[in-house]
Amino acid sequence: VESGNSTFSHLCVLQQLTGTLTLAVFSAVLGSLQFGYSLGVINAPQKVIEQHYGRSLGVLPEEPLLLSENSTETEKQEVHPSVVMYWSLSVSIFSIGGMVSSFLVGFIGDLRGRVKGMLMVNVLAVIAGLLMVMAKMWKPHVMVIAGRCVMGFYCGLSSGLVPMYIGEIAPMAYRGALGTLHQLATVTGILLSQVLGLEFLLGNDYYWPLLLGLSGAPAVLQSLLLPLCPESPRYLYIKRGMVEEAKKSLHRLKGQYDPSADLEEMRREKEEVEKEAQVSIAVLVRSSLYRQQLFVALMMHFSQQLSGINAIFYYSTAIFEKAGVTQPVYATIGVGVLNTVFTMVSVALVDRAGRRTLTLIGLGGMCICAVSMTVGLVYLSVYSWMSYVSMSAIFLFVCFFEIGPGPIPWFIVAELFSQGPRPAALALAGCTNWTSNFIIGMTFPYIEALCGSYVFILFAVLLFGFTVFTYLRVPETKGKTFEEIAAVFKKGRKQTPGTRKTGTGTGTGTSTELEQLKTDSQA
Repeated sequence: VESGNSTFSHLCVLQQLTGTLTLAVFSAVLGSLQFGYSLGVINAPQKVIEQHYGRSLGVLPEEPLLLSENSTETEKQEVHPSVVMYWSLSVSIFSIGGMVSSFLVGFIGDLRGRVKGMLMVNVLAVIAGLLMVMAKMWKPHVMVIAGRCVMGFYCGLSSGLVPMYIGEIAPMAYRGALGTLHQLATVTGILLSQVLGLEFLLGNDYYWPLLLGLSGAPAVLQSLLLPLCPESPRYLYIKRGMVEEAKKSLHRLKGQYDPSADLEEMRREKEEVEKEAQVSIAVLVRSSLYRQQLFVALMMHFSQQLSGINAIFYYSTAIFEKAGVTQPVYATIGVGVLNTVFTMVSVALVDRAGRRTLTLIGLGGMCICAVSMTVGLVYLSVYSWMSYVSMSAIFLFVCFFEIGPGPIPWFIVAELFSQGPRPAALALAGCTNWTSNFIIGMTFPYIEALCGSYVFILFAVLLFGFTVFTYLRVPETKGKTFEEIAAVFKKGRKQTPGTRKTGTGTGTGTSTELEQLKTDSQA
């Protein structure tokens, strides 16, 4: 009987990968593609944009300078302090916009639904793209900073709404693989921005506004596709109480099957949600009921950003130059290609090996690579072959990052929380991610100046700590329902006297615990 049930379940899972589900996931991750493109696009044309800033501010002559990758004359010119200030603001305002808007993810997602929420915020992306594509028509530094701020605000919302929607519509057996597509689309966007940012394409004096403005293009395509996608059945059933609409959405997403089991799980979760007050960010932070899940979720996002991966992306060109690479820009694009390829590997492995296992392998491997990178940089002037050690460490560092620590934090938060606290948890985790990103981007140059070649030892220590934390505190969520994942954390909580299980069952203990929950205002 068990064998027959297993075969039947496998056939049901195969039927659940429908065309509508594929369309819904593809449409959603266009927002992630836009997020990645916006992250990477600002780096390639830096020298060109600084020239335009300088002319607009009156600190450089009006005649445009001919720039090339091999030109050393421009690179040797000292950049005016006001240009440096406006350029730094152009880069950092993106993260500030994301930090602010990430708090609104839960509100936007619950206001009109996940699909309509993504549609509404696309207006911001289009406005941001238009501001940047028209940068030459007025003051470039004002137009770019305004466009980057609005785009950051959009990306802060999108980076929360996309994993929320995918996590709620994905079949349990494919929840990890489909959740990883958010990161795959993000790194694909970064790679696309690196390629288009080459000088002979769009990263030049004439086309750089178009290069920046294209960051709003995926929003147009997404706005055409999202109306064809069904709303999240979990949102319809649990948040809106629309049972028939939820059933129709399940049939559209998974094909013709018996939705009784899914509806029953949603019914139980809805009952649990109705027993508790609306979970705001403030309640989520204060409540002891969610403390373990929240701690794990935030630490996962800290491990992603404080691993040093952004330092690699921002400064890989400089490291390749030190290592003697004649065309470091192409080596950096090679890093982007590896980034994308190993995210695909993670998509294939995450529902087989598990989230916890891949995160441990990724963090441990990155720790070893950080130590190897330090050794290579320290002894680069002594042994010429150490350049190969540094470059290999960079490539492997990126590979290990995309196996686990890169994609998994984005969707595991949706798995750790039930429907009630999920939007608030995703908002808080997103803000943590954006804030960490901003801190690393602003402080790394100063840390590097202080530590020199030993800078990655700091990241190695952090990575070792995150590896130990993951081993001790992060549960495996592969193949578990949201209800089963919540039960894992309930078991981990310290039981108070009087709630201990008796030999034959939980009768008295359960009753006592329920009575305590009734008197707990936070519960």
